[in-house]
Amino acid sequence: MRKRIRAALPALAGAVALTGTVLSSPAEAAGGVTIHRVYFDSPGKDTRTNTSLNGEWVQIRNTGASAVSLKGWVLKDPDNHKYTFPNIKIGAGKYLKVRTGSGTDTSATKYQNRRAYVWNNTSDTATLLRASGTKADSCSWTTRDASDKYC
Repeated sequence: MRKRIRAALPALAGAVALTGTVLSSPAEAAGGVTIHRVYFDSPGKDTRTNTSLNGEWVQIRNTGASAVSLKGWVLKDPDNHKYTFPNIKIGAGKYLKVRTGSGTDTSATKYQNRRAYVWNNTSDTATLLRASGTKADSCSWTTRDASDKYC
């Protein structure tokens, strides 16, 4: 096993030299879909208007080198509010926002079509599950965070 690690280190160093990219987390090193940022407290008063509902969102990121199908993946909170992704792909290095309210889905933004907030302002956890049900990532926050959290 040590020989494999020694052999891989020069290749990794070469990749960093070529791309200028340093992988800073295990998820990035492995490549995959992660929760990048959560905007859990929409700007202004919580009026439950569609604009206010869409002011809260979760942004996911594909840190891998190839597109990933999100069909059947789930974004959820501890109260089991779930958003199941349709048959879409997230490109390599791309971001995707999932907004709480209603709107027209695009390749960069999906809408949960809810009429109530999902993410608690005081503390909560967003969890991203693969279609198989295994956890891909999660992000938690508390009142010490402003209105959003980079994960």
